[in-house]
Amino acid sequence: MKINLFPIVSSLHVGEVIGQQTKNLISEIEKQGNFVFTETPIGSFYDADLAIILVQSGGSEGLFLRLKDRLHAPYYLLTYGTNNSLAASMEILSYLKASGEEAEILHGSAAYIAARLEALGHRQQEEPIRLGVIGKPSDWLIASNVDPQACLSRFNIRLIDIPMTELIDCYNDSTADEFQPDTILDYDAKELAKSGRVAVSLEKLIRKYRLEGLTVRCFDLLGSIHTTGCLGLSLLNRKRIVGACEGDVPAMISMYLLNRITGQCGFQANPARIDVEKKQIVLAHCTLPLDMAEQYTLTTHFESGIGVAIKGEMKTTDVTLFKLSGDLRHYYVSEGRILANLNDPNLCRTQIRIQLDDVKYFLTAPLGNHHIVAYGHHGKAITDYMNAHL
Repeated sequence: MKINLFPIVSSLHVGEVIGQQTKNLISEIEKQGNFVFTETPIGSFYDADLAIILVQSGGSEGLFLRLKDRLHAPYYLLTYGTNNSLAASMEILSYLKASGEEAEILHGSAAYIAARLEALGHRQQEEPIRLGVIGKPSDWLIASNVDPQACLSRFNIRLIDIPMTELIDCYNDSTADEFQPDTILDYDAKELAKSGRVAVSLEKLIRKYRLEGLTVRCFDLLGSIHTTGCLGLSLLNRKRIVGACEGDVPAMISMYLLNRITGQCGFQANPARIDVEKKQIVLAHCTLPLDMAEQYTLTTHFESGIGVAIKGEMKTTDVTLFKLSGDLRHYYVSEGRILANLNDPNLCRTQIRIQLDDVKYFLTAPLGNHHIVAYGHHGKAITDYMNAHL
């Protein structure tokens, strides 16, 4: 693995001692694996498998700031345990984290540092995951914008913008005969045919853009083609292809990460009611993945009264709730239990009441509207994964 080093050092700490310490550190790391370290100027710093900033002494923080405009995330700070190198790196790391940047200190034994270099190098060589954004987030999702570059650097996810007009054109070019679901769907034939053409169109775009998931500004479909995307998104999730609605990008990323961590699809749902005293929350939505339902019926989309939506009965069992923030710096995870399925005509079609340890988060610091529900206990696995990436 080719690793470029860019050393930064205070003018108070120049000399042979630091030079020898650097040689010793690099030599010990090279003994642990197939690493080739090269000290490079800033202009060619990123021409390698990994680019590492070698913080050689305390007092380097100001020099880092002067160079900041020529650097970019992710920032990896290599330190050793002398000359206040670690202290300076911690100050730099705190500055970067406060700005929402991806950064990490590489410090410890040569074996530990080598293992982290291997993991980071492998991660940067992976082909990015491609998730599609069809249309923009719905107008009411004012806290759901995501920085595409931060998404790529932090989670290796590339967001692919697709115009809503392309989905509409694909729908108009599709026929009901192309819709061949792998399950029996009992509903009004005319409405099912239109929803089926949406499902077919979504799959065509997935193949065209090589996507592993997407989100759709689905309310735009109500006026343009007089149907909804609920069924198509539900069927995608059943196939473990992420399908999120309302153009909600953080929800889509949350669903993808949940799938990656647990191997499960998730149910994107709106908080509808909260009982603080009982520590219970009601969640509801129209796009429940069919394989998460013990039984289901097809009905109309709640807000519009048209199209095809899923009214499902979920298992009364343990669940995990998860949501990533729009700035990709924070997340919420909590384990609970589904107590009951509800049948309220004033809510989206699939409705569940969940018992949680605490519900005040939803009233004091929620990370947006939609949250993702998965069956089972996944709190620790999610926490471990997220803490390694934030």
